[in-house]
Amino acid sequence: MHIFTTERARVMLGAIGIGALVALTACAPTPQASSSPTPSPSQTTPAPEPYAGPIVFVGDELGAFALTAEEIAGIVPEATDVGDTSSVLDQVSDGGGLAASPAICDAFYAEQSLGTVGARVIEWQVPTDPDYGFGQLLVLQFADEAQAQARMDQLLHAAEQCAEFVKESPVTFDAVILDENEGVRAFAGTLDDTASGYDWQAFDAFAATGNVIVQLWQPFTGDRTFDAEAAALLLQTRAEEARAGLIEELTENPPVAETDPSGDPGTVWREWQIGVGGVGPLRLGDSVDAALAAAGEDVQVVEPQYDGGPWRLVAPDDAGSILVQPVEAGDAVRSITVGNERSLDEAVDDGSAMPHRGDIRLGAPVADAMAAYPGGTVVDVASSGDDYYAVTNRDGQVFRFQADRDVAEEGSTIVGITVEDATARMPLVFG
Repeated sequence: MHIFTTERARVMLGAIGIGALVALTACAPTPQASSSPTPSPSQTTPAPEPYAGPIVFVGDELGAFALTAEEIAGIVPEATDVGDTSSVLDQVSDGGGLAASPAICDAFYAEQSLGTVGARVIEWQVPTDPDYGFGQLLVLQFADEAQAQARMDQLLHAAEQCAEFVKESPVTFDAVILDENEGVRAFAGTLDDTASGYDWQAFDAFAATGNVIVQLWQPFTGDRTFDAEAAALLLQTRAEEARAGLIEELTENPPVAETDPSGDPGTVWREWQIGVGGVGPLRLGDSVDAALAAAGEDVQVVEPQYDGGPWRLVAPDDAGSILVQPVEAGDAVRSITVGNERSLDEAVDDGSAMPHRGDIRLGAPVADAMAAYPGGTVVDVASSGDDYYAVTNRDGQVFRFQADRDVAEEGSTIVGITVEDATARMPLVFG
C-alpha cells in the first residue's frame, strides 16, 4: 500500500497557471477608461450566500463526474469504442462466494451499485483481452451523504488492511491512497486473485464526495500494470470539479423541496396521490400500526409472509393492493408500493382504481413516467428479472416505476409505483 500526498503537484500546477496569467497580463493593452456610471449602493445586487447545505447530486448532475474517451484511454490504453454516458444500470446481484479473511476485504468483490438510488455508466471495449474485453466507469448516487461516505469508509479500510488476505487462497491488493482534498477522497489499486481456480484480476479506482462514489473498473488477464496514482488523481480532480460546480449551481438556484399534496385524502384509493411523504394517508416514517389504521376499516390487512416482509392492504372491492414495508428490524414505514413490487408478479391491478403519481397510473407506459419525471435511472436486475425506472430527489425519497418487462422494450408497462425513504436503508457491512 502506498499513501501519496498530491498537494505538491497541485501547487506546481497552480504556479504554472499563475505564471502564464502574469505573462498574458503584461502583454495586454492598457484598458481605456470607462464612461459607464458607477452604480449607486441601492442599485447593487448583493451576491447570494454560498450554498452550505448537503452535497447531494441527483439525476443528470451525475454526468459532471464522467471521464472523456481520451481520459479513459490514458488509464486503459487498449480501451476502444468508449460509449456515451448512459442512464441504464445493469445489476447482477447474485451474491459472492467464500468469505474473505479479514472480512472487510470482501468489499472488493461486492457489486458497488447495490444499495444505490441512481447511476450513470460509461462502458468501453478492450479487444486485446481474451477473457475480459470490457471495462466500466460507474457514477453511483446514494440516498444521502452518510450512506455514500459510509461505503467509502469501508472501501478505504479495505485498501488499508487488504494488501494481503485470504479468500479461497492468498490474494493481494496493491493500493495507492491519496490525501483527502477539497472534500474528495480517492484511491486506486489492483486486485490479484490468481492463486486459486478463481483466476481473477481487476484494477479499481474510486473517488467519493457528497452522496456520490465513482468507480473505474477494469478486469483483465495476463501481466498488466496500471498507473494507480494517476487514475486516483484524475477521479479525485474530476470529483472536486463536480462538487464545486454543484455548490455554484445551488448558490444561484437554491434547491426547492417538493411539497406533498394538501387536503384530506379521504378513503377512496383512486383519489390518493403518491408523494414525497407517502401514499394518501399512509405516511413514510409512521409506525406500521398507524399506517394500517389510516388505510380504513374496510381494508383487508394481510400479514407479512416472512420476517421483515411487507404488510399487504387489499382494497374493499379487491381492485388492487398496497404494500407497506417497514425498516429492517424496526417498525417505521420505509416504503409504500401501489400494485406490484416485482416485474414477474402475475396479477396486475386496475390503475383507474388505485393511487397515482401525478398523472401517472398503473398500466401506463413506462415511457410516460420517464417523460413526466426525467433524470432517473433505468435498472435491470439479472438475478431477479426485475426492471424499473427510478427517480430520486435531494432528500433521498425514491420513486420507482416497476415495469412488466425490460424498460427499453416497446410496450413496457408500469405494474407498480413505489415511494421509499431510501435514507432509512441499512448499509452493506463487510467487516
